[in-house]
Amino acid sequence: MNSATTSFECPDPLRGDGVVNFHDDSQGRKKNDPSRSPSSSHLVYGILDIPPWYLSIFLGIQHFLTALGGLVAVPLILAKGLCLQHDPLTQSYLISTIFFVSGICTLLQVFLGIRLPILQGGTFAFLAPSLSMLSLPTWKCPEWTLNASQVNTSSPEFTQEWQKRIRELQGAIMVASCVQMLVGFSGLIGYLMRFIGPLTIAPTISLVALPLFDSAGNDAGIHWGVSATTIFLIVLFSEYLRNIAVPVPVCGRRKKCRTSKFYLFQVFPVLLALCISWLLCFVLTVTNTLPSAPTAYGYLARTDTKGDVLSQAPWFRFPYPGQWGLPTVSLAGVFGIIAGVISSMVESVGDYYACARLVGAPPPPKHAINRGIGIEGLGCLVAGAWGTGNGTTSYSENVGALGITRVGSRMVIVAAGCVLLLMGVFGKIGAAFATIPTPVMGGMFLVMFGVISAVGISNLQYVDMNSSRNLFVFGFSIYCGLAIPSWVNKNPERLQTGILQLDQVIQVLLTTGMFVGGFLGFFLDNTIPGSLEERGLLAWNQVQESEETTKVLEIYGLPCGIGTRSCASSCARRLPFWPRMERGGPGVVGVSQLTLCSQNSSGERLHGAPETRM
Repeated sequence: MNSATTSFECPDPLRGDGVVNFHDDSQGRKKNDPSRSPSSSHLVYGILDIPPWYLSIFLGIQHFLTALGGLVAVPLILAKGLCLQHDPLTQSYLISTIFFVSGICTLLQVFLGIRLPILQGGTFAFLAPSLSMLSLPTWKCPEWTLNASQVNTSSPEFTQEWQKRIRELQGAIMVASCVQMLVGFSGLIGYLMRFIGPLTIAPTISLVALPLFDSAGNDAGIHWGVSATTIFLIVLFSEYLRNIAVPVPVCGRRKKCRTSKFYLFQVFPVLLALCISWLLCFVLTVTNTLPSAPTAYGYLARTDTKGDVLSQAPWFRFPYPGQWGLPTVSLAGVFGIIAGVISSMVESVGDYYACARLVGAPPPPKHAINRGIGIEGLGCLVAGAWGTGNGTTSYSENVGALGITRVGSRMVIVAAGCVLLLMGVFGKIGAAFATIPTPVMGGMFLVMFGVISAVGISNLQYVDMNSSRNLFVFGFSIYCGLAIPSWVNKNPERLQTGILQLDQVIQVLLTTGMFVGGFLGFFLDNTIPGSLEERGLLAWNQVQESEETTKVLEIYGLPCGIGTRSCASSCARRLPFWPRMERGGPGVVGVSQLTLCSQNSSGERLHGAPETRM
């Protein structure tokens, strides 16, 4: 995506003597492949490229570390509502479970869902309705569970207290996930995509990150020295040193060991920055440079503040469905979680478009979006069955990481999914990663959320921003997406209708900035008169080359030729989530119902330019 990152022809990350590439066609497509889309020329690895296996593992670990803050935060935030604030061992079990389920959902999404390199993990959209449900009089924690001296974590009474609460969450999430699967697999979300353009996507994506400035600032502010070091290192590696090659020894099958150039800083900026900052915090902790008093400024920058999780976590623990008992269901919980599902779907659609642009892929067609949302619903069903206390959604942080690392390979996210599975099984390793100091994560979030905000705004390049109509739609949508949730959070009593379930739905929706901004952008863009060119819909869907439609099939089609070479019956093609071939011939897939043509900068059709009907 050229607007979010600097556009330049990036060299292969590994090359020897400036002539011999370290990886060839047997390991993935070369960078100088003439069929590569121009929009992907700035990438180290494109979506269809396969990096060497060891690079894929390291890059997968980097994505795991990027998502780590959100993955760990979800169960820790839920711990208080589940009466687990004084039971770090059970908290570590929840962390391992969410790691394991996130791995399963990531692999499902990459192989069967949207098929873009998007990591799946716990969603903050479910936290508000979950905490609202747990704050009801029926589910409020008894007073004795709030006193650490009275809590015996191994007693059956205490176990029953927290397990009946998480079983209630499980049931609500599983029922709500069926709604998400219905919306996705029925094609309803794909039908709505014909009305969604840049003026809807831009505020939606930007408001994924903009409202998080307070959370990221608070995490970074725990110790600004540590967080500033993390920010400095990420910027140094990803921007200033990205073209600096590091010589590394390489041993080939035919040739003897030689030295090749490896663009280390370009490929691993986040991983290197996190490790160096983490090591710095460890040194400052061992030397007692950081304060040891829990109330002192900078205490949470120490690496031993979460030592209980590491010491009590088992080496091996295999999460399984129903590990906390049989889920239960209540109407209040289901309606609240459905509101979270709506917000999650809006965010995910925005993430799909942002990810596609960052990895140089065409905009996702309707059948792929239908599949992606449906598989996310299936992931929420799996999360509810396993008992994470949460659902799953696309991780915006990892979409931002694609813009920084410029590695968009699908296989890297497959590796990240496998890493998540292993972290969920090896309890000690997952607990060790959970000890990364909060200010280190806060510094990383400041960079990531900034990239995500810029990705959202960059969608406006398709729109005529000299139009007062478009200025109003975008400005009003994004401003209301910040102002309305802030007011509702401060005045929740103003929205009391007397119906608890309705109150929860209204509060969750109106406190979700991406939903407010996205809905206003969607409504105003489709009701205020404006031409397709003015709204950016022509440029948004324009295809530059006829081969691009083949690339759509290659990227978004199901694996092993399912839907094209096999299982391509007329009945299967009627399914809204099934890849379909156009009548124009094999390899051509429709991604829009618009009739497009090549245009010049003024929007006029060029003489002799072919018309493309999709």
